[in-house]
Amino acid sequence: MTTPSSCYAIVITMGDPAGIGPEIICRAVAAMSPAERATTLLVGDPAIYRRAARSIGAELAFTLLDEAGEATGGVAVAIVEVPEDVEIPDGRISAGGGDMAFRCVETAVKLVQDGRARVIVTAPLNKAALHEAGHHYDGHTGMLAALTGAPSSFMLLASETLSTLHVSTHVSLRGAIERVTEKRIVATVEAGHAHLVAMGVANPRIAVAGLNPHCGEGGIFGDEDGRVIAPAVRGLKARGFTVSGPISADTVFYRASKGEFDLVVAQYHDQGHIPVKLIAFDTTVNVSLGLPVQRTSVDHGTAFDIAWQGRADATNMGAAIAYARRLADVATGAESRASQP
Repeated sequence: MTTPSSCYAIVITMGDPAGIGPEIICRAVAAMSPAERATTLLVGDPAIYRRAARSIGAELAFTLLDEAGEATGGVAVAIVEVPEDVEIPDGRISAGGGDMAFRCVETAVKLVQDGRARVIVTAPLNKAALHEAGHHYDGHTGMLAALTGAPSSFMLLASETLSTLHVSTHVSLRGAIERVTEKRIVATVEAGHAHLVAMGVANPRIAVAGLNPHCGEGGIFGDEDGRVIAPAVRGLKARGFTVSGPISADTVFYRASKGEFDLVVAQYHDQGHIPVKLIAFDTTVNVSLGLPVQRTSVDHGTAFDIAWQGRADATNMGAAIAYARRLADVATGAESRASQP
């Protein structure tokens, strides 16, 4: 039996099965139309998905990837099984959970590279479990960069009210300051501009946040804003980018939330994460830019404390899936235009 399409629009990874990933995936799938299910591919252990569906009271059927078809009414699954001798306790860090999360992402990347799916959607993993399993990555973004051979990547937090793109993410604050270079700032703005243009924003307005309080106050509180950030912004302006900065971080996010900017480039993880999560915690989508594969994700963790209790909210997963479908539509349109004589 053939698949319902030559290429699935989205492929969703299970995340750490000890967390809420399987539950929120099943909730999101249960809310899909038949047409949406036919363009959705899951990665993981079907037995875990069946258990998750039962735990939330959803009647879902799962079918193997190469046996999937519209007539079956089931959701296609690319199988990554938990070995029989591996224990993954609910709601706890384990090497088994970390390894399962890694292998699901690894499989999803290969499916996209082989042309069987367009956009990856990831459920949450636990970094400690990932490291316990011997996979020493800083999270999904670094893992995807390594699996695809990308030299670097960028984390976009996208919401209807405020979107931020980060110069650095999962590093220490000291390390983040060291990563504030002209080259990295320019690359971050270029990645954000390209993404917004692809998503239909004709002339993206991008603000670059300062690093130090009040952008250093003329060097009194640090010289990085004038010495590094300002020259990067001037160079981008000279190339035609609509970019402003450095702008003090205590005002730039407010200005962007009121519609003055389409995107804020944050200098480090918490500078960008805190305002977005404060404004749109349930609907913010994590999007990886600068990779040869496209990926969206929920912007929350594994929530071990409520895992496998039927309580997990799938709102954020729904938002990640919706954004991924937009990316898939963009990719389909680009391929269609490229094929025209």
